[in-house]
Amino acid sequence: MNARKQPAKEDLQPLWQMLNSFQPVGKGIEQHLVKSIYCCTIPKGKYLLRSGEVCHNLYFIRKGLLRGFIKEGNKEITTWFAMENEIVAGIRSFLLQVETVENIQAVEESELLAINFSDLNKIYEKYPSFNITGRRITEFHYILAENRAYITRLHDAEKKYALFQEFYPQLANRVQLTYVASFLGITNETLSRVRAKTSARKRAT
Repeated sequence: MNARKQPAKEDLQPLWQMLNSFQPVGKGIEQHLVKSIYCCTIPKGKYLLRSGEVCHNLYFIRKGLLRGFIKEGNKEITTWFAMENEIVAGIRSFLLQVETVENIQAVEESELLAINFSDLNKIYEKYPSFNITGRRITEFHYILAENRAYITRLHDAEKKYALFQEFYPQLANRVQLTYVASFLGITNETLSRVRAKTSARKRAT
């Protein structure tokens, strides 16, 4: 990851839009956030967080795509994807400030806005209304986590892929198939067969 730098005004517009979609953010909160946030870039393939580290920062993705994954022996199991205008962190590690079992890797070169745990909590303490924003963002991400859990618990590969396309239509042709197969809990060969069937079905209609 490159050196930290202060964000330009235009860098922050997507963040303000996202925050205001959950709860209007006042000028005081904006000014406090501007002082606490920094920009960073992570090259494709590099790690934002590795298993065994503590996640000290919460990130907003300005540009790019990240994935979370865990390791089981030599096998990587993709657990989530996040892209532009989404928030990312090793959530358990960040909230409890404990070591993570999760890895976070850049699937594409990514531009991020970051705030550390201490600075975020100072804003929560100073501005009680910002706690509502935090709660609503947490609720939203819990729903996304429930969607992911539902997909992975299904046994039917075609149904898994259909739901992946429904929940993540913007990712179907953006993420390499190995990661998608891992996320769905199926083999690369099974995913290829399912995609071929899906394409043939669309052509026939």
